[in-house]
Amino acid sequence: MTPAGKIVLVALAAGGLGVAASLWSNGPGPLLGAAMRSEVGQRALQAAASGTAPAPPAGLAIAARGSPMPVIFLRALDGRPVTLPAAYVGRPLLINFWASWCGPCIQEMPELDRFANAQPAAGMQVIGIALDQPEDVRRFLQRTPVAYPILLDLPGPADSGVQLGNRRGVLPYSVLIDADGRVRKQKLGPFQSGEIDRWAR
Repeated sequence: MTPAGKIVLVALAAGGLGVAASLWSNGPGPLLGAAMRSEVGQRALQAAASGTAPAPPAGLAIAARGSPMPVIFLRALDGRPVTLPAAYVGRPLLINFWASWCGPCIQEMPELDRFANAQPAAGMQVIGIALDQPEDVRRFLQRTPVAYPILLDLPGPADSGVQLGNRRGVLPYSVLIDADGRVRKQKLGPFQSGEIDRWAR
């Protein structure tokens, strides 16, 4: 390789490191942030995350876009068993995975609560699934209550988030299920103000 070619390679590598450092310290910025919130950006982000994810346990059904949601057995805060999607049959669902220790999850909860409260009686049902210790979830919700139902699960390689496509366990993670029980959209990362209304259409 010529000396000029080596200089170009060094410059490209330095530029790439600079971009990575900027993203690490300052976040994605408005342009990249908007791209990541787009449907195309979300698909690319999920494909990249899935590509580095460990293989799920043998026989575990993982839903893809357009496929029926797998049957998931969870517990409500009071210990009552809840089966999804059967518990809300005939209604579209916005399922949001979160944890009490997850800062971005907590920041988006008021937006989820606002959206849930704006739904008509037979409209979209928002459901929070906490991948967390039950006692931590209960303590958190005593301080910061929400109007939509919260279900409990424990994080792991076969948790309900993984079954709905979140192979890497990134939080927050949201899934849109249509009234026929099919997965329509999947989103990594928090909702920004007003974004849920557009995303859930």
